[in-house]
Amino acid sequence: MHGLDKIMRPRSIAVIGASTKEHTIGSDIMKRLLEYGYTGKIYPINPKDSEIHGLKAYPSILDVADDIDMALIVINAKYVLSVIDQCHQKGIKGVVVISAGFKETGAAGAELEKQLAAKIQEYGMTLVGPNCLGVVNTDPAVRLDACFAESLPIRGDVGFVSQSGALGGGILNILKDLNLGFAQFISIGNQADVNADSAIEYWENVDDVRQILLYMESISDPKKFRKLATSTTKKKPILALKAGRSAAGASAASSHTGSLAGADKAADALLKQSGVIREFTLQNLFNTAKVFSHCPIPKGDRVAIVTNSGGPGIMATDTVVECGMQMAELSDATKEKLRSFLPAAASVKNPVDMIASAPLDIISKRSRQYSLTTASIWSL
Repeated sequence: MHGLDKIMRPRSIAVIGASTKEHTIGSDIMKRLLEYGYTGKIYPINPKDSEIHGLKAYPSILDVADDIDMALIVINAKYVLSVIDQCHQKGIKGVVVISAGFKETGAAGAELEKQLAAKIQEYGMTLVGPNCLGVVNTDPAVRLDACFAESLPIRGDVGFVSQSGALGGGILNILKDLNLGFAQFISIGNQADVNADSAIEYWENVDDVRQILLYMESISDPKKFRKLATSTTKKKPILALKAGRSAAGASAASSHTGSLAGADKAADALLKQSGVIREFTLQNLFNTAKVFSHCPIPKGDRVAIVTNSGGPGIMATDTVVECGMQMAELSDATKEKLRSFLPAAASVKNPVDMIASAPLDIISKRSRQYSLTTASIWSL
């Protein structure tokens, strides 16, 4: 069992800092868990309340008689270490610390986070955070929405990991507006334990995650990242939006999550060597993700272009070659099939120019009936 299973597929959750007070993280987290229909058991932990959102509340995690897989911590940072000790005493192995107040705040917070990481390692736990938005798993067998994003998630095939909680929440909302669902989401925050490497390693063998999206401000272990990403991109695409391209941006990233952003040229080279598709805007990140959600991953580098105008076909051909791919050689049998339904003036060489008079329904109808067997992609 992977360490992240206790966090992404928990059978029971303790919400430490659960609250009945409206518009607090402790209250919003409870609402999301209940509204999305989490399939496991929920144990609210708060010494001041006996009932929270219709569930029995407990003064301490040690007062819960049942076993607990994951602790979701939303309390003041100064109490987190003592709660981690209680979680260890309880036998909990998965921890998500949403609380802020660690290395992103300065030297004192950095020391507190150092102690947190040491306890996690000593106790053999897996930690997401601190200073994060939470986690989501849309698997119908789990239905875990353990974050405080505004909207409930929709099911899809994207595994999304974000180093920024606020941006991650905004992206989840945008994905919903685009009708582009996701399978799992991890907000790594300060990444004291779980980072992008951990998520890639975990999702490589999670079947319902068919593509991985990364928002990252730093790459903590380039050698490990390259090894994991190179392996995973052979099975499923990884798309990355790497921030901190400028000196000023790198400085902002450092103050944001307490991580130093590396030189952008080095990061860009690392992503390319690892087979990661780097995007520079959110719009392009979503556009590419939508392509992979609706189209199969190519098995090779041979491309067939179908167009209704010669000019765009030539420009697309130039782009194919410039990107290191090759124009597929269409077989005689494929050309005969194309001639059987295209106008007489059409060109059946690659790029296939159907000419402007070709009915638009030819593309949708014939692409289902025939296939260009020598090509990996149809570029329409």
